[in-house]
Amino acid sequence: MAKKAERKYARSAGKDVEGEMHRLKRGTARSGPGGKGGKVKDHKQAVAIGLSKARRKGKKVPPRKAS
Repeated sequence: MAKKAERKYARSAGKDVEGEMHRLKRGTARSGPGGKGGKVKDHKQAVAIGLSKARRKGKKVPPRKAS
């Protein structure tokens, strides 16, 4: 019998990303501490911000990759 795969991301983490994508589409998503970095214009950046928010809330999200 095959073992069931474990989720890498919490379902609620997807909600955080979904919310950030919504903010991107509305034009209200901002980057940087306190939103001082300017408007978010890239989908990938919006996803990264959503995952970062999920991490801060303590949700199950893999750690950031070192660049």
